[in-house]
Amino acid sequence: MAYSAEVLRRARARLAMAKEDRESENREHLQQAYEQVPRLKEIDRLLRTTMAKAAQAAFTQGIDAQEAMEQVRQENMLLQQERAELTALYFEEGYLDDSPICDRCGGTGYVGSSMCECLRELCRQEQKKELTFLSVGRESFDQFRLDYYPDREDPNLGVNIRAVMEKTFQTCRRYAMTFSEKSPNLLFSGDTGLGKTFLSACIARTVADNGHSVVYESANHLFGNLERAKFENDEEARKDAVKYTACDLLIVDDLGTEMPGQFTTSALYGLINDRLLSGKLTIISTNLNSEDFARRYSRQIASRLRGNYVRVPFLGDDIRLIKNRGF
Repeated sequence: MAYSAEVLRRARARLAMAKEDRESENREHLQQAYEQVPRLKEIDRLLRTTMAKAAQAAFTQGIDAQEAMEQVRQENMLLQQERAELTALYFEEGYLDDSPICDRCGGTGYVGSSMCECLRELCRQEQKKELTFLSVGRESFDQFRLDYYPDREDPNLGVNIRAVMEKTFQTCRRYAMTFSEKSPNLLFSGDTGLGKTFLSACIARTVADNGHSVVYESANHLFGNLERAKFENDEEARKDAVKYTACDLLIVDDLGTEMPGQFTTSALYGLINDRLLSGKLTIISTNLNSEDFARRYSRQIASRLRGNYVRVPFLGDDIRLIKNRGF
């Protein structure tokens, strides 16, 4: 899974700040302990002395060196025992515990060349922040209601609407729970108000919660950013353009509602093609059908969507209207 450079930068900054806060707290506790129990400061000084003696004895040989090493060891043990007794007598448990913020990596964020789980968790949290614009709610699959979809046959397709939407729901939930680089690209197609945005948001949140990088954009905002990145040298737009290509999952909502034009067609073709070539996955939701894609954009784009995306149908009546009627 790939996190954007910005997500990784923010996560590393948070880890560094937490590490410094922990170390600062440890230093403050130690200074307060020294002031309250001066003997502790003397013990710590003597412990440093025994460590120096041990290092010196390690470079010598013979019986005298062995005896010196044993003497240093005994002295060190007695000092540590006294320190532990004083600490337990005057302070609550853990007050002088100077353990790092993460026992595995020491707060560096890496164990060898591998990212530590502490940094990975911060990356997950920062990644999820990029999804906060989805809506004021917290979309989840548990909130999906099949009773909004009529239990009747679609007159045009000859299929039961609720049965189709139950299958669509299960497809979306399974996709989110098992998302990997082997997952397919999805094309959500259907009229307005049938739940495409809601289920897209559910997938986005679940996939991001599982540690993958997700970018969720409306088509209008996405093409606006790409245009500013290309023609206006907009730094923020350029960062967004990089994320559109690099993220594990890109979700483009309401494709077909943006202003049409030559730039939009070219940008859409490039984005779809680049992500297919790099093995990155995309979900597109739209009110358009295959013929609409060919007319609005190009036959090449329509062909790529037919050949490389799994169509997920959305049927029924406009849920917004149903809600307004108080259903």
